[in-house]
Amino acid sequence: MEPDLLGILEELANREPIFHRPELGTSRSDFERMTADDFWEVGASGRRYDRAYVLDELEKRHAAPRTDVWETTGFRCRRLAQDVYLLTYMLLQDNTRRTRRSTIWQRTPEGWKIIFHQGTTVQDS
Repeated sequence: MEPDLLGILEELANREPIFHRPELGTSRSDFERMTADDFWEVGASGRRYDRAYVLDELEKRHAAPRTDVWETTGFRCRRLAQDVYLLTYMLLQDNTRRTRRSTIWQRTPEGWKIIFHQGTTVQDS
């Protein structure tokens, strides 16, 4: 990784896993600010979810909060374009579900915005 990306890596790692950091917001308007207007994601199922669907699901999730146990490891960062970065890492949820995660972030005048996200389940062998 390029040495000048270490600061970006740290900033973005502190925002992951996305939508699981209460200190960054828990309301629909918070999540709207975090995401680009054309944000989309691919879930572990392989399905494509648009921004509106994700925002609706986040609103439901935060209406009935639960304990969220997770551990992140193996962060990597790569510059894709001016102010656009790919962040990858592993996430262990509830000590049982392991996923490989990738998020494309863009630095904007309003702050960091999520352009794209994907989580892929890792099968232990």
